Amino acid sequence: MVDQNSTPLGKRPLGSQGLLVSTQGLGCMGMSAYYAGRDDAESTATIHRALDLGVTFFDTAESYGPFTNEVLVGKALKSRREDVQIATKFAMEFDDDGNALGFNGSPRYANKAVNRSLKHLDTDYIDLYYLHRVDPEVPIEDTMDALADLFMAGKIRYIGLSEVTPETIRRAHLIHPITAVQSEYSLFARDPEKDGVLATCRELGIGFVPYSPLGRGVLTGGITKVDDLAADDHRRNLPWFKPENLDENVAVVDTLRELAAQKEVTPGQLALAWVLAQDTTPIPGTKQRRWLEQNVAASGIKFTTAEMAAINAASPHGVTAGERNNPGVLATNR
Repeated sequence: MVDQNSTPLGKRPLGSQGLLVSTQGLGCMGMSAYYAGRDDAESTATIHRALDLGVTFFDTAESYGPFTNEVLVGKALKSRREDVQIATKFAMEFDDDGNALGFNGSPRYANKAVNRSLKHLDTDYIDLYYLHRVDPEVPIEDTMDALADLFMAGKIRYIGLSEVTPETIRRAHLIHPITAVQSEYSLFARDPEKDGVLATCRELGIGFVPYSPLGRGVLTGGITKVDDLAADDHRRNLPWFKPENLDENVAVVDTLRELAAQKEVTPGQLALAWVLAQDTTPIPGTKQRRWLEQNVAASGIKFTTAEMAAINAASPHGVTAGERNNPGVLATNR
């Protein structure tokens, strides 16, 4: 059994440019967007509990809300700003009223977005600034030139990319060192192993940050039917959660549940520990302290060679029924 009150998380380098973060971070998106049940008081308490447990790496984006999640995170971390690393993202363009305008990776929008994020976060600098998605109308070199200027101005300390191809990583890295690449990665979404993203990051000394390492909640075992999700939960629109797919995906989790029981851990802890074992820095998202504590405890789980083989056999690449996201979203990976 994993001790929920074990030693606080340690630190590890993210990439090779000097950024030091906790061994797992906290994804804050669901506190303000996409998932039902917003509760700013509990979300703030969850962030503070994360600090108690050694989490120092917090992930947000201007699109989460939009803007409201940055404000929440900035307020919650204000008194500990020098002790934490805040990551945020831009390129999904919004006007100042929060109306979505499409993708924009132009230097003009990079400058507008970073200044707005600094204001919402109530900080003088952003530790890790990601290009959230590549703008198909703007060469990656032009976007990177703008981000390099923001780095030189001291507004951002490190640069990241999100949901990109190996070719884009290489082109961007030639302009300015990339510190981290963020992509979905879990036992249900193993594409980075197959499309060369993980290998490219390792070759170039770039950290890899998996988001949704719990398979958008399915790998916790807590979602077994569509009605387990609130009526306004965004996941109802995703392929994994369609009734014709969810039963098959839950069957995979049932097998993982048996392996977790042998280890005396929860299915979610097993899934998260597997991601940690791939030499990555995951950012599991939660807005409740009880789930945060389970996630942090997963950092203490180690697998034997036989246990790892059994997990991989139970959930190989391509095991899920349905794609991880809708076609239009997947097409933004460039």
